[in-house]
Amino acid sequence: MAEPWTLTEEAEPVPVATVTLVQGASFAICDRAGDIGGRGVEGLFVGDTRVCSRLVVTVDGARAEPLAVAPLSPFAASFVGRTADRSLLVFRDAWVGRGMRSDLCLRNLTNDDRRVVVCVEVDGDLADLFAVKEGRSAPVRVSRTAQGGTVTIVGDDGRRGMVARSSGAVASPDCSLRWDAHVPARSEWVACVELAAVRGGEEIEPRHRCAGPPQESVPATAHTGWERRLPQLRTDVPGLGGAFERTVEDLGALRIVDTDHPDDAVIAAGAPWYMTLFGRDSILTSWMALLIEPRLALGVVRTLARLQGRRHVPETEEQPGRILHEVRFSRGPSLALSQGDVYFGTVDATPLFVMLVHELWRWGVTLDELASVLPAVDAAIGWMAGPGDPDGDGYLEYARSAPGGLVNQGWKDSHDGVSFADGRIAEAPIALAEAQAYAYAAWRAGAALAGAAGDRVTAGQRAERAEKLQAQFDRDFWMPDRAAFALALDGDKRPVDVVASNMGHCLWAGIVADGDKASAVARWLTSPEFASGWGVRTLATSMGRYNPLSYHNGSVWPHDTAICIAGLRRAGFVDEVLELASALLAAADASDGRLPELFAGLTDQEMPVPVPYPASCSPQAWASAAPLLVTRALLGLEPDVPAGVLHLDPVLPRGARSLRIADVPLADSRITIGVEDDAVALRGIPRGLAMIRRPARS
Repeated sequence: MAEPWTLTEEAEPVPVATVTLVQGASFAICDRAGDIGGRGVEGLFVGDTRVCSRLVVTVDGARAEPLAVAPLSPFAASFVGRTADRSLLVFRDAWVGRGMRSDLCLRNLTNDDRRVVVCVEVDGDLADLFAVKEGRSAPVRVSRTAQGGTVTIVGDDGRRGMVARSSGAVASPDCSLRWDAHVPARSEWVACVELAAVRGGEEIEPRHRCAGPPQESVPATAHTGWERRLPQLRTDVPGLGGAFERTVEDLGALRIVDTDHPDDAVIAAGAPWYMTLFGRDSILTSWMALLIEPRLALGVVRTLARLQGRRHVPETEEQPGRILHEVRFSRGPSLALSQGDVYFGTVDATPLFVMLVHELWRWGVTLDELASVLPAVDAAIGWMAGPGDPDGDGYLEYARSAPGGLVNQGWKDSHDGVSFADGRIAEAPIALAEAQAYAYAAWRAGAALAGAAGDRVTAGQRAERAEKLQAQFDRDFWMPDRAAFALALDGDKRPVDVVASNMGHCLWAGIVADGDKASAVARWLTSPEFASGWGVRTLATSMGRYNPLSYHNGSVWPHDTAICIAGLRRAGFVDEVLELASALLAAADASDGRLPELFAGLTDQEMPVPVPYPASCSPQAWASAAPLLVTRALLGLEPDVPAGVLHLDPVLPRGARSLRIADVPLADSRITIGVEDDAVALRGIPRGLAMIRRPARS
């Protein structure tokens, strides 16, 4: 079987007419009636195992006709249907969290008493998440028992399984829970079903129990608390208000609390396939989320520091100082990240980690609060200078060390994600353009942190490395004939001459020093080859592997577009920022506020709505967070608390007049920024911080 991180084939599509509920390391995919019918990717998943593959409610042997579904939260929804004779309404509430709670209610619409047989058919195939994801048949032999009101399903190893129970039900051998229900005239009959996962031979208590109100469960109260303390945004910028509101909700749902470190919440990469900690995804998402909750980034860097590489392990590509690519949950009872399977095959998470620690410091988190992760910063910089640069030429590069590892180890990690303009696949070792840009920013960040700690020698050495890398990058990656930066250098140090969106990341990280070259990048990113009307394509349309429906070669990724927007803002290209920001927000508006992981590179003239990639995650962390980075770019917001300045230079799209965001956490304060036409109002600024109304880092 393939390793979890090996994409052997495209993921199975998640049907559009499904409902996805997400809480921590659990999620459910059901149809719009609330049923899990055993079709495709439907199921209840806990810790990378599909514990329930069938959950179907029938009344007198027939399923109800679905009428409507309403989300209650990211992890809960209400469904309503009616029986074929239209005499009964069937209400169902589903609550997901380390299992599931399902509330049933039959409402009699007639003046006559009704007696009906209610059945909940349950089953679990205990399939591995990746077998489901890739559509592979991977049956697990299970044993099924029924006793009282409980159905138990256990795999042949005795370690995985599911328990379904309900008070008042009778469990039958066909793995159903059955009631002979009396529904009085104009009245109701109710029942509650719990589904609990069995992991490591132990039953895991669901977050939502039938014994109490679900609104008082830990996830419900935590989510309410999350939403209550976050900033509020009001604006007439088209698409931004709805996207911001959806972002807050989805990021709250994607948080994972490590059971060994409950104070350090992290962010999962996305549902349904990546409900776990990813280095790159979690870092970039929490960076974007600094605008609303810096503690999320603090939890991410603390967790990644604890799981940082310590040894050389070729099978998992672990190296001392390296930041992980992803964690997968173990088969044991624990959902602690530290007890999962860790894979380290990524070239960019390590410099991004250093960048995020530095950005937290600029945002007002003190060095004392960051003290526990500063040794990890030093170790990460040690990796950049050592194992991350195996031939010592100054560039970060990768070549997988295990057959089951990722062939490509940047964010475009599909097998064909790094190719030449004529379509040929580049051969490893690969030095990606954006990885060098992140390394440049990390060297500068490491210098600033060392200087703040009083180590001037180390600060000087790191600053010198950054300067040298910048000059080297400018010399080796620039392609005069294309007026663009190469995507990478291949194993022979030849420029991989494809023109790709990655050079927007280079603007964001600041490695592009030459103004003419920055202007050329800006022209490319807003040209018809890249700008689809919904965002920035990952690959120019004239390239050999361009395909608007590919994963990385012509599709639009919202997080990629947002980083390009932030890069253009840093480089001073305001008109280009407004053009691309308006396009991405239009895509969000057309998607009910929730940007998918990626969508097709078709233009807004070819299709009046964005066309989602069939296997796209939704919600997906960095896509959900992209509107926050766009908001920061529109505000021109760049805090530097240690330097005592707050840069602010708002710009709004044509026709928009106002943008107000209240209670933005900054240092030990909460600030409110109000923009009305050309006027800017700032309240709550921390003592000793001066506002400067001009772009920062341009």
